[in-house]
Amino acid sequence: MHRDPQASNAALMARRHAAVPRGVGQAHQLFIARGRNAEMWDVEGKRYIDFAGGIAVLNTGHCHPAVIEAVKAQLDLYTHTCFQVIAYEPYVELAERLNALAPGRFPKKTLFLSTGAEAVENAVKIARAHTRRGGIIAFTGGYHGRTLMTLGLTGKVAPYKSGFGPFPGEIFHAQFPNPLHGVSVDDALASVESILKNDIEADRVAAFILEPVQGEGGFYIAPPEFVEGLKRIADRHDILLIADEVQTGAGRTGTWFACEQWPVAPDLIATAKSLAGGFPISGVVGRADVMDAPAPGGLGGTYAGSPIGCAAGLAVLKAFEDERLLEKSRALGQRLIDKLRQLASRHRCIGDVRGLGAMVAIELFEDGDPARPDADLTRRITAEAAHRGLILLSCGTYGNVIRVLVPLTASDAIVDEGLAILADTLDAVR
Repeated sequence: MHRDPQASNAALMARRHAAVPRGVGQAHQLFIARGRNAEMWDVEGKRYIDFAGGIAVLNTGHCHPAVIEAVKAQLDLYTHTCFQVIAYEPYVELAERLNALAPGRFPKKTLFLSTGAEAVENAVKIARAHTRRGGIIAFTGGYHGRTLMTLGLTGKVAPYKSGFGPFPGEIFHAQFPNPLHGVSVDDALASVESILKNDIEADRVAAFILEPVQGEGGFYIAPPEFVEGLKRIADRHDILLIADEVQTGAGRTGTWFACEQWPVAPDLIATAKSLAGGFPISGVVGRADVMDAPAPGGLGGTYAGSPIGCAAGLAVLKAFEDERLLEKSRALGQRLIDKLRQLASRHRCIGDVRGLGAMVAIELFEDGDPARPDADLTRRITAEAAHRGLILLSCGTYGNVIRVLVPLTASDAIVDEGLAILADTLDAVR
């Protein structure tokens, strides 16, 4: 493969626009040359601090040495058999590890796939097979993937759903609790009950699905009392509870699964992103009796549970143990919250600072007024920060949230340097 050592970001972006459809978005007009831990260098040699982490894929950082070593060792053995044809031990070992980590005092089993959307789709399939029901209740602001089923579940139209309908039927959206925007826990639970009264009878609902912390929706945290109330409704009607942990999982929130911090255990967990430190793998972890509902042949996929991904996933788990990354996640989250609250005290535009573990965000408003989300300021901040060497991502229903997903392995010095760039950026754009 030819690589031009003189290539510029602009020249490569021109080639990209000519060769790649416009529907593939681009947060920053940059091309990476190499990455290490929480730092990247583009093709022009400029250094960046990475507060995006590949959208929560790099909790162990770019090119973690243990992950790279494990993948290289696996490459010398075999790269693919299709697990449904010839099995391999890393798949089984990784499943055993996740079964042990998932909350709930019941036997568990794990299925591996390739992407987060596949994990969510299969969680729905499994829930339907177990309950013999078709209905699914998701929540406003939720994001669950880009396939037609997962777009149907997603509670945000632009840009994800625009132009792609119709979506699968028997999907309904209740309100997600969001006191900052006027939705209380009681309001949210009442909206669930309203769906069961007005849209679909409870005995046709297979599952509720929600993110413990909404990712694309704006890093809003599901309150424990809401989850507890939702589980009471679920148990009353024999409805399953699915935790979409594609973005929250693999230690981002201070526990391996965010739902470990819930007062109740979900029946199924969808996981992906940072599970394998940058290599594609996803999974569904859940109650053994529920997971066994589909008949042989009903689950799987050609690349599902790739040996490379399984080897990387086992290395990620070892890195978490060796480097005490769950403790680091909690400490990092507190460091981020403290520093961002200091910035909020100086900038009225920061109307909220929130986070769970190291999944942290700020929400921006015009003059601090929650009724006036400031998406334009958010865009200007992310662009200016990149110009100064800090990669940030925005999110939220109103496009006014800046999220921080810096690798958990980042040093305090790198984190502080990134936060200093953000502080300078806020001073520059106001």
